[in-house]
Amino acid sequence: MSGVAQMTIGHRDAERYEGKDFGFWLYLMSDAVIFTLLFATNLVMDGNPAGGPTPKDVFELDRAAAETALLLLSSATFGVAAVALSAGERGKVVLWLAITLLLGAGFIYLEIDEFAGMIAEGAGPDRSGFLSAFFTLVGTHGLHVTVGLVWILVMIGQVLTKGISAPVASRLMRLGLFWHFLDIIWVVIFSVVYLPGVL
Repeated sequence: MSGVAQMTIGHRDAERYEGKDFGFWLYLMSDAVIFTLLFATNLVMDGNPAGGPTPKDVFELDRAAAETALLLLSSATFGVAAVALSAGERGKVVLWLAITLLLGAGFIYLEIDEFAGMIAEGAGPDRSGFLSAFFTLVGTHGLHVTVGLVWILVMIGQVLTKGISAPVASRLMRLGLFWHFLDIIWVVIFSVVYLPGVL
């Protein structure tokens, strides 16, 4: 929690926020288990194209690299927003959250465009076990990013209307954990799914 938030809350409130933080860490661990299972399924199905398109046929490394760049850059801009939060600079928090939102939206646009192009070429999730596993893994991550974008919008609204209060700072801290977690998952997707598939 930021220094600003810590200065404005009492001992009882601090315990309540710590309890929420612990609960959120439990949620992230359960999400990590889900993604681990999806990665395992993808690795097993990777060699099962059922006579259909293989990873080399459908993956575009340039697009995946652009998605990676957008998401990693969004992690950095969220970090700048967190620094602004600690300094109590509401305008800068809103600015950097808005930039993070735009970068995340660019990532989702590229992912939807990738899925649409694959389906148009007959490489949809119903074509093979490999494609089903791929769409499920990457689609689940994309759904999480979409939830993160909605959460960023909500937090921008809260910062604008409520300022940098202790509850808002606490929510932003948990949003940061969620957003950086998604970045880590994407780096693993890029390294385990896209790179070996193309190379």
